[in-house]
Amino acid sequence: MSGVARDQDVDIDLGQLVRAVWARRLRILAITLVGAGVAFAGAKIMSPQYRSETRILIEPRAPAFASTQQANDASAGPLMDELNIASQVQLLQSADLLKKVINDLKLYNLPEFDDAASGSAMSSILVKLHLKKNPLENPPEERVIDAFVEHLQVYQVPGSRVIGITFTSKDPKLAAAIPNAMANVYLSTQSGAKLDSNSEATRWLEPEIEGLRQKVSEAERKVAEYRTSHGLLQTNGTTTFPAQQLNDISAELTRVRGDKANAEARAQAVRNALSSGEASDTLPDIMSSQAIQRLKATESGLQSQISDLQTSLLNNHPRLKSLRAQLSDIRSQIRQETQKILASIENESKVADLRASELERQSDTVQANSARAGEDEVGLNALEREANAQRQLLETYLVRYREAASRADSNSSPADARIVSRAVEPVDPYFPKVVPIVVVAAVATLIMSAIVIMLAELFSGRALRPTDASPETIEAEAVVEEKHVPQAAPIAAAGKPVQPSMLAVVADEEDRIEDVKAAEDVPEDEPEDDNEFSVASVADYLTGSRAPLAIAISPTGENGSAATVSLTRMLADAGHRVILIDMTGSGYPTELMAEDPAAPGVTDLLCGEAAFGDTIHGDRLSDAHLIPQGQSDVRRAMRGVDRLSLLLDALAAAYDLVVVECGSADVAGVSRLTRSRDVEIILSLPEVEETIFVALMTEFQAAGYERVVLMSGGEGAEQALGRAA
Repeated sequence: MSGVARDQDVDIDLGQLVRAVWARRLRILAITLVGAGVAFAGAKIMSPQYRSETRILIEPRAPAFASTQQANDASAGPLMDELNIASQVQLLQSADLLKKVINDLKLYNLPEFDDAASGSAMSSILVKLHLKKNPLENPPEERVIDAFVEHLQVYQVPGSRVIGITFTSKDPKLAAAIPNAMANVYLSTQSGAKLDSNSEATRWLEPEIEGLRQKVSEAERKVAEYRTSHGLLQTNGTTTFPAQQLNDISAELTRVRGDKANAEARAQAVRNALSSGEASDTLPDIMSSQAIQRLKATESGLQSQISDLQTSLLNNHPRLKSLRAQLSDIRSQIRQETQKILASIENESKVADLRASELERQSDTVQANSARAGEDEVGLNALEREANAQRQLLETYLVRYREAASRADSNSSPADARIVSRAVEPVDPYFPKVVPIVVVAAVATLIMSAIVIMLAELFSGRALRPTDASPETIEAEAVVEEKHVPQAAPIAAAGKPVQPSMLAVVADEEDRIEDVKAAEDVPEDEPEDDNEFSVASVADYLTGSRAPLAIAISPTGENGSAATVSLTRMLADAGHRVILIDMTGSGYPTELMAEDPAAPGVTDLLCGEAAFGDTIHGDRLSDAHLIPQGQSDVRRAMRGVDRLSLLLDALAAAYDLVVVECGSADVAGVSRLTRSRDVEIILSLPEVEETIFVALMTEFQAAGYERVVLMSGGEGAEQALGRAA
């Protein structure tokens, strides 16, 4: 019998489950060995299956004899996308390809691919009971294909353009031969499709090319006839004769007009020199004349002789007179020769003028002819466009025809795929794997045996225990907890001994009155309900006030902190979400509640050495949460104590109540925690001292804290509260 009443709440005793499994360990071991042996025998009885694989890479391929340009064009073509690769996978599994492989390898003669023909007793029974379709109703070819597909796997290798062909068979040679045969048939099919496409292209292009040749000849003949009939003869291949003639006349007219202007300028310069009597030696036309040059040389010689004779002869000497007469005659000849040069230049100007007039007349005539030729060129251009279009189409068809004709051979049109890995004959079967099967079967048998034993314990009630423990159970649990709960220091901050029984207060005060009495060290003959300042009374008060924040002050040290811990646990046991923040100097609440005394806490958070979420821990004896004191330097952490107001606001939004245990703090220290005065101040005094209580209450009320609560279990608390009020 389990000893659990029907109306009791029960929990699962995990220790009892473990003990039950351990007590039957030999039975479990025997069952596990039997299961492993059965798995080993079954694996040995199974027929071995062999698997081999061939891999094909899908990529564009150019003919082996293609030119470099063609090869580059083929390699630069677009690669196949995922849909094209998936289409090739389906093509490899098509019925036509499978039939060809089956016929080539004569698989229809192998019993492995037609088990339905031999049949089995179980299959016959299922067919007679109409639970299974008679496989013999299907044609033999279809049965072979179905058996072939069951052993075949075609897939795309993830992240690549490689297709894998895997086949499973009882014969290792067949497992390697079938994937290779499928790959060869696939490549030949793809290559044959290209050959058929090229042959069809050549057959279609031949009559089209012949017709285009006739059209091109007819169009070029029409262009030549039109050009001849309208006089649109080409000079340099792009310009007609009238246009070329007009260009030549215009260029010549420009040149003649320039010559005329040049001649007129030269004549004017000569005239200016003659009329002004200036020396004409500087004019280019005069200095370039041979006659002028000879006369100038003679003049220079006469002047030299006259100068020499004047030094020895008188001016009237006949010799000097003769030389002067010759000099005058030479100068007269120079002027006459200059007049001839001027006349010659003026004649050049007149000739240029006449040439320009003639060219202008010819230009007018040629312009009229060119305008008529422009109108005729409209029709000529239309004929030339038609001829060019027909010629370009013919050239394109000829290129395509030559390409298609050059790929008529089987080697000239390779498939857009190649085998990158051929299947080889496997040595070891892939199934069954004896060792993995035996290990998995043994582990599964072991787990199932343990689960069956645990379920038997649960259904029998031996693994259940009542939630409400008896006094004997409480004493036993107290002994177990006493091994793990650290003992408080024998002397508190105020020099008074700490009562260790306060550590056992972890449940509802109304359900565990005896534990609370022991924790608070209250004599058994003293009624706890008479103390309205007890931990339970303060818990009821905080529940009714719905206060989001309560600050506990413990002037006497660790015994007051222990009472605050009891209050927090009591609120958590009542179903409230409550968290305690250890702001004491001793860290006594952390020692009572934390699983790990070295866990990160509020000092680590203020120093920036721990994240906010890492500082929240669960109480080891209740559902309450705790933010420990931490391991960082307290002095450095207290420099940022003003930031605790933000922390308290965040916690108040997540919890029903936030309890801050400040130890023996004063009003100034409490004021730094929160700016609001609308908080609960709990004076934790397990043993009420009237002088301390009155002083603290007066001090907090003077600072604006109106909600001050006394938490005490000693005598005289009510009188002290009345006097303080």
